[in-house]
Amino acid sequence: MPQALPLISPDEIEHAARLLRAGRLVAFPTETVYGLGANALDPEAVARIYAVKGRPATSPLIVHVGSIEMAQSLAAAWPEAAARLAQRFWPGPLTLVLPTSRVGTAAHGCPAVQSSAESSCQPAIPLIVTAGLPTVGLRMPAHAIALALIQAAGVPLAAPSANRFTQLSPTTADHVRRSLGSDVDYILDGGPCHVGIESTVLSVAGPQPVLLRPGGISRLQIEAVIGSITTAADPDAGPHPAPGMHLRHYSPRTSLLLVTAGRLPEQGQGIYLQLLHPPARANVAARQMPHAAADYAAVLYRELHDADAGNYDWIAVDLPPNTPDWEAVHDRLRRAASNS
Repeated sequence: MPQALPLISPDEIEHAARLLRAGRLVAFPTETVYGLGANALDPEAVARIYAVKGRPATSPLIVHVGSIEMAQSLAAAWPEAAARLAQRFWPGPLTLVLPTSRVGTAAHGCPAVQSSAESSCQPAIPLIVTAGLPTVGLRMPAHAIALALIQAAGVPLAAPSANRFTQLSPTTADHVRRSLGSDVDYILDGGPCHVGIESTVLSVAGPQPVLLRPGGISRLQIEAVIGSITTAADPDAGPHPAPGMHLRHYSPRTSLLLVTAGRLPEQGQGIYLQLLHPPARANVAARQMPHAAADYAAVLYRELHDADAGNYDWIAVDLPPNTPDWEAVHDRLRRAASNS
């Protein structure tokens, strides 16, 4: 179910919607993280997202929709797997990657893959959104502000996380302000995000569903609905099939270390995000993290933001268990700690 609408006025929603229709950028809350939104049908507005974030053109954007019908209008096909997953998990933290629909003078006959003889057929979603790929990631967020904004704007919203590229994702409006400052035209403050990490991204564009990014909906939950899925390898070069696949991502400015059995660096002053193992070194600041995977995910970015503001030499994280329910958290920690 959508996250409840906090104290925010219809006038604020309408003001943000007008800005979006005018090609401006609006940061808004979802149940996962705050998004940096633009009209997904406006290539110039979308280009501003890439410029503000410092995001490479090889990283596609997720398009947020207000209904299953809006999603279907942007997809060239709506396979049974998409129908079943959307029925079960939308609104919610699941992004479905599908062939993008095409429009043009050959209306109703534009194929999903265009040849030179079909140059009048254009993607319904501009190529800048999809990193030039013939597929698009679609999601219906479970947050009343996000859904109200899409409805008021009357257009789908391209919206990556509202932060500089590779840096920590924002789960509060204050995180957005600290990261983007005046580069965003308006921020809708909906309070903290309750899922806390990005959506799961699943491609259903081919014969076999492929997990591109673990997230708020687990592999086990998906497989309970559509059967077994495969996992994509990290891309080497060229456009990525989904956001969040760069080796280094979700990173604080402070060096992040993944440790076991509480073993901490001997040098410098740091902070320890403890799960199961107490710190082996005395006189170290420690924060106890929740023991359940979903609760841990909900506070992870907040804790990393707070630790990053503490001017420590390092942040050490007690590695969680290597079990399926921790897959998304492990993905975020691995990329956050990467030096690549």
